[in-house]
Amino acid sequence: MQTWDWIPETPATWDDRKARVLDGLDPALFGLGRPGEGDPLGDEWWRVEDTGGATVAYGRLDGTWGDAEILVLVAPAARHTGVGSFVLARLEAEAGRRRLNYLYNVVPHGHPDPEPVTAWLTARGFARNDVGELRKQVPADLVQNRG
Repeated sequence: MQTWDWIPETPATWDDRKARVLDGLDPALFGLGRPGEGDPLGDEWWRVEDTGGATVAYGRLDGTWGDAEILVLVAPAARHTGVGSFVLARLEAEAGRRRLNYLYNVVPHGHPDPEPVTAWLTARGFARNDVGELRKQVPADLVQNRG
């Protein structure tokens, strides 16, 4: 069974590892602008490394008004290994610790694989709303001390 390390990046900055995971995709496609090496990134980021220390994925959480936009980035060579589900589970757990209500994601226009990404999120409980977001209520069993 594959194991991964979930590493907080505080503060998060743009670096070649993130560029490699994006594999040539424009960071602006994901709302990151066009950062240069070492530029600070907003929100909270976690890096995922495999047992050999290679960076295979990232998770980002942007909490606002009780909800959080998420971003799951998986390196092409690590797709279909379960690491995306690993990232999503960790983001959901973090949202639960923060007592957030919903997670959401917007698959941007110009994304190279919008249908598979949308299907992946839908299979994990996300549903499209009127404004094009894919939303999921943070599972109640993950929300700590809500009441």
